[in-house]
Amino acid sequence: MAVKQADLHTHTTASDGRTGPSDNVRLAYEAGLAAVAITDHDTMAGVDEAIEEGARLGVAVVPGVEISTSWDGKDIHMLAYGPDRDDERWIQRLESLRRVRERRNAIIVDKLNKLGIGVKLFEVERIAAESRDERKAGQSTVGRPHFAELLVRKGIAAGIREAFDEWLGEGRPAYAALPRISPFEALDWIREAGGISVIAHPGLYGNDELVSELVRAGMDGIEAYHPDHGPEDRRRYEEMAARAGVLATGGSDFHGSAHRAALGSVTADAEVAARLMQRR
Repeated sequence: MAVKQADLHTHTTASDGRTGPSDNVRLAYEAGLAAVAITDHDTMAGVDEAIEEGARLGVAVVPGVEISTSWDGKDIHMLAYGPDRDDERWIQRLESLRRVRERRNAIIVDKLNKLGIGVKLFEVERIAAESRDERKAGQSTVGRPHFAELLVRKGIAAGIREAFDEWLGEGRPAYAALPRISPFEALDWIREAGGISVIAHPGLYGNDELVSELVRAGMDGIEAYHPDHGPEDRRRYEEMAARAGVLATGGSDFHGSAHRAALGSVTADAEVAARLMQRR
């Protein structure tokens, strides 16, 4: 019998995804998954809707969030699973991260305009709102994929990937980064909220020493399986997790059909999802 699988890294319209939380759960159901995690950027606004749909369809939903941090001048993303969503300090901390993101978005607009690409912030916000539940608009997060979509619509880029490669990706002309909390601070935040901490797509950072340091500092898992990880990356992070006695997780980093990875295309065993939910 095939081992049941779980996609433990997906995004929705609560941040920069193109599908609603309940849509992600339905896609997981159609893919035959036992569980799916909702891990929007710096917000958990989509979790309740997903849990409701999961209960209807019989798909376990792992509540999560992807936290934006930085280390040595590089963006590092940390996944938090199962934190106490009613914890007031946790809620305020996520709000502080979204304020940083809002300032970053204003800088991107300014950079694009200086590059001769006429962009208004309201245009990006309108794209973000198109498929969003307007009742939750105030809790939602505008991200770079929304800028990428705008560049595509304006004919500046042929597709989302080109928009990142030419304009919005790290090191590109319209890239913007502001001071953020460190991944070690994120570990403390997650721990204090009763959650489980996992570094997202570590293969993108080129800094396995940081991964090891985070494990020594108490991190609970490593995202070994990700669309941007090749076979060597997956094997290396599997082995690193096994040696450290922490979880090896994985997911598609799904943002919608326009992006490279379909929901359920990268997974971990459903047993990992069960362990992520133990401390809810």
